[in-house]
Amino acid sequence: MRRLAIDKLILWKNSQQRKPLVLKGARQVGKTWLLKELGRQCYENTAYFNFDEQGELKQYFETTKDIKRLLESLAMINGAPILPGKTLIIFDEIQECNAALNALKYFYENAPEYHVACAGSLLGIKVSKPSSFPVGKVEFLTVYPMTFTEFLWSLGEEKLVQFIDQIGTLDPISDLFYNQLQERLKMYFITGGMPESVLAWAQDKDAARVQKVLRDILEAYELDFSKHAEIKDIAKLGLIWSSVPSQLSKENKKFVYKAVKEGARAREYEDAMTWLCHAGLGYKIYRNTKPALPVSAYDDPSAFKLYLVDVGLLRRLALLDPVSFHEGNRLFAEFKGALSENYVLQSLVVQYEGLPRYWSSGATAEVDFTLQRGNEIIPIEVKSDESVHGKSLTLYDQKYAPSLRVRFSLKNLKKDGNLLNVPLFLADHLDKFIDLALDKKLA
Repeated sequence: MRRLAIDKLILWKNSQQRKPLVLKGARQVGKTWLLKELGRQCYENTAYFNFDEQGELKQYFETTKDIKRLLESLAMINGAPILPGKTLIIFDEIQECNAALNALKYFYENAPEYHVACAGSLLGIKVSKPSSFPVGKVEFLTVYPMTFTEFLWSLGEEKLVQFIDQIGTLDPISDLFYNQLQERLKMYFITGGMPESVLAWAQDKDAARVQKVLRDILEAYELDFSKHAEIKDIAKLGLIWSSVPSQLSKENKKFVYKAVKEGARAREYEDAMTWLCHAGLGYKIYRNTKPALPVSAYDDPSAFKLYLVDVGLLRRLALLDPVSFHEGNRLFAEFKGALSENYVLQSLVVQYEGLPRYWSSGATAEVDFTLQRGNEIIPIEVKSDESVHGKSLTLYDQKYAPSLRVRFSLKNLKKDGNLLNVPLFLADHLDKFIDLALDKKLA
């Protein structure tokens, strides 16, 4: 496999201001693989320690804060010397040992010449509690499910990636490439971006195996609820999680607690919802009342939409059978286009800092996402087929006159005035097309 995050890890390795690195991200998005691959590519050797599998490791961190003594013990366990700059030290499932988390501070302060990188399934939960984390002494990198571009690499479709990379105008894409990319995107909606699921498809083209892999991942997440969440939130987490497909199947996708359980109230479920998002399993997208800066000042905390970390997991949780792959464009339009919206959101969070919002005007219009790009706010509409009629973007344009509006759909690449239509399969490259559109506008 090839992952875009490797480039960021290499920059970390070569940085003069390097701190111990913490990889955040949902379970099974490929954090451990990335660190081992970095070790393979860029270091003479790797010293790998897993706090879940090697419970005895904890005692070494709990009995000393002396980094020299600690390194001597780790070298003994590793069975080989740990050399500064030449050995990559990996602490996996580090959330299982608070003393090891705290030790990162001492690596930074007393042994910065050693390269230390960490990963863990629920580090987002730990990071949300500063009292248990060496704030300011580490740097973070969030790992996401594989993007559609990474999916194409895994299938050996380098020519399609090269074709996308060389697009330098907003002219329509030829049918030859358009049709191939649209078919591959259907596959991606089935597998999603979880590396094991992508690998199952790349190796065998076996939809049944993909189904089992995704089911196993969902069950692992549900086990995490009972193992790591507070007792009072376990049942609520399960109810919120299982309600997501039905929440997104509504015309108005605003999350409704009464759809989770009759009589449910927001304050009763708020902690469970926060846990879910901090664990990296979901994205809470707030309604924005006005596209102005700072964006957070105009959030409506009582209105939000909840999406999942991965489009394949959403499809599997919704029990949508892969047979839809063969039924025209049904997969893109399934349950009110929720899969398409989830996919676009996944592409946005990888490219841009901060979560997007959505905008609505009473019951008359709703724009799926609003994206802050620099000091501009760009409205984004997601259409799940070639029917692109809708008044929401037009109403937004009349009200706020943005420099650019973006519409994702199954129509070809095109710019019409300040409206940029981007085919769904180019979502990973939105930033490039926005640049092209704004340059063309200025020209």
